[in-house]
Amino acid sequence: MAKKTIRDIDVHGKKVLIRVDFNVPLKNGEISDENRIVEALPTIRYVLENGGKAIVFSHLGRVKDESDKAKNSLEVVAKRLGTHLKQDVVFVPVTRGKALEDAINALENGQVLMFENTRFEDIEGNKESKNNPELGAYWASLGDVFVNDAFGTAHRAAASNVGIAANIKQTVAGFLLEKEINFIGGTLEKPERPFVAILGGAKVSDKIEVIQNLLKIADKVLIGGGMAFTFFKAMGYEVGKSLLELDKVELAKELLDQAQGKIELGDDVYTGKGFSADTEKNVRSIHEIPQDEMGLDIGPRTIEIFKSYIKSAKTVVWNGPMGVFEFPSFAEGTKSVALAAASIKNQATTIIGGGDSAAAVIQFGLADGFTHISTGGGASLEYLEGKVLPGIACVDDK
Repeated sequence: MAKKTIRDIDVHGKKVLIRVDFNVPLKNGEISDENRIVEALPTIRYVLENGGKAIVFSHLGRVKDESDKAKNSLEVVAKRLGTHLKQDVVFVPVTRGKALEDAINALENGQVLMFENTRFEDIEGNKESKNNPELGAYWASLGDVFVNDAFGTAHRAAASNVGIAANIKQTVAGFLLEKEINFIGGTLEKPERPFVAILGGAKVSDKIEVIQNLLKIADKVLIGGGMAFTFFKAMGYEVGKSLLELDKVELAKELLDQAQGKIELGDDVYTGKGFSADTEKNVRSIHEIPQDEMGLDIGPRTIEIFKSYIKSAKTVVWNGPMGVFEFPSFAEGTKSVALAAASIKNQATTIIGGGDSAAAVIQFGLADGFTHISTGGGASLEYLEGKVLPGIACVDDK
């Protein structure tokens, strides 16, 4: 997918609108994970170092009414950005109007400004998240060129991506969006083989289209996590109190038939009697799960089976944990898969598709062991489904 990038335009003296994804987690008003800020720095620095005026904006959190504004202001993010850039970031606490326009017009080359949470517009009825046309046109009028670097929102058509792109002469990808296109999009188009996909998480229903798409492309699809139990049920096994989507059992049967041996589920699980960190831990074969126990992680034999496929792979794409990794007793499967994938970084392309699997890898201190960790959970999932993402489609083609 050949898209124009920030390298293809001259930013000197230009007012450069940069849509980033600074939807970072906040605890007691403090940023608890700044990965999305760090990932956006190369694009912002490029604009500043090449004499552009950077106008940065993002959404943050869920904003439903006025009471959500105070806890979802981007001011704290602007300060953290300034620390990374080692320069002041002009923060404008509004999303439109004369104060914003004057502040932008006062910018000099090499300066950076951030305006307030784009989703504040949803409260006013302008529906940024619904791609209000007037709002997209207004934001486009504030700049000369538009750089979309927010992969995390690329699966949604909003005023702050598609709306601006429709009303400005040049729309290009930032370095982060380019990286996501190259790694996820490029891998799905031309994977080096063997290509092993690893899927986990709670529900088959969340990943039907991902499974269907990856079965066309991958050499092996390893399935763990809560979603595996619907497949075990489809194979005729009892799953006790394990997570189960009864209405998806027939679909699981169809997917197993389609797979023609490509799906690997392993043959044992770690179980507990309750969903808690301190429940007793047992190893059970998949055809011997007691009625009063639930599967909470892939088992030791399954871990070894999964590791054997991973270690021979040339491409690995992983989305979704293997178990309840938040409970230390049931983190072994997810951590073992992470370690196996990290161990082949020098001989394979290893991609984490955002979401909980990315959180797990970061929690385990293994982030540097992967070729690419996606910054988009929902966006990476839809990309893996083979869908066209609006936030990528709106970028100018080369």
